[in-house]
Amino acid sequence: MRSRAAFGWLTVLVLTSGLLIGSGIWLANTFSGALAPGLSLGCQATVGENSYSLALDQTENAALISNLAVQRGMPARAASIALATTMQESKLRNIPYGDLDSVGLFQQRPSQDWGSVEQIMDPVYSANAFYDVLAQVPNYVDLPINDAAQIVQRSGFPHAYAQHESLSRAFASALTGQMPQGLNCTLPPATSGSAPETVGAAAQAALGPLAAITYTTGTSETVPAKPGTTAQGSQLEFSVPDAYGWMMAHWALANANQLGIIEVSYADHTWNRDANAEGRNMGWQAGKSTVQGQLRIILAAVPSA
Repeated sequence: MRSRAAFGWLTVLVLTSGLLIGSGIWLANTFSGALAPGLSLGCQATVGENSYSLALDQTENAALISNLAVQRGMPARAASIALATTMQESKLRNIPYGDLDSVGLFQQRPSQDWGSVEQIMDPVYSANAFYDVLAQVPNYVDLPINDAAQIVQRSGFPHAYAQHESLSRAFASALTGQMPQGLNCTLPPATSGSAPETVGAAAQAALGPLAAITYTTGTSETVPAKPGTTAQGSQLEFSVPDAYGWMMAHWALANANQLGIIEVSYADHTWNRDANAEGRNMGWQAGKSTVQGQLRIILAAVPSA
């Protein structure tokens, strides 16, 4: 990225959990234990017969960027442009270095009025800063993804964004909820789950001010208490507006490694973290019917103090 025009900043939403954003590169792929033979960590977005892959930390960042586009009332095309940009600029990682004084997911430069280093290293701020400028580009939804990204970024490599178009469109479609069952993630076995309140706050932040979501929590019978844990795994049932159901379901997958989520159910389909067979992750499976508008999340047990 090279420069930006002087547009007002959108007030950013702070994720209270502290788990979904932060400075530096996520260590989401670090784990103890092994996967079954033939499996590898990561997430896949599938369109027709084509599947595209990202690492777990990249997928978390992609979910955040896509969720913010939805919160702002921007189309999935905006998320595609943003993801193509970050893939080229930082490989979808929040790096504290770059060309000249560029930093962060979008490699924005403090010297070109994008904000301070501290601000730019906040993924929520930097993504909103990108969208602020993109929203001012006339008819950006009708432009090629590469051209729209270049107008915002003014890169010295003006045609580089095009190479990431297919992957970015696939992940944007899944993560904005436009493609039901479009995201699948292969994760290591869960060693612990987050507190239900943490997951609830993070889910509220992902949806933002679009609509209030409520949730109830109870004990999951499918996750028995184990030595060294204080309780059985928790089951959270969210009431989610239908328009955002698959966005939230895929958000849960994208952040399952950080939050200790082991199962997600929505629209009569279930993703189970440990549903692996013959060297592959089974993905979303029909079954475990849910009430319309209900998203069910099951967490691993919380370790004892």
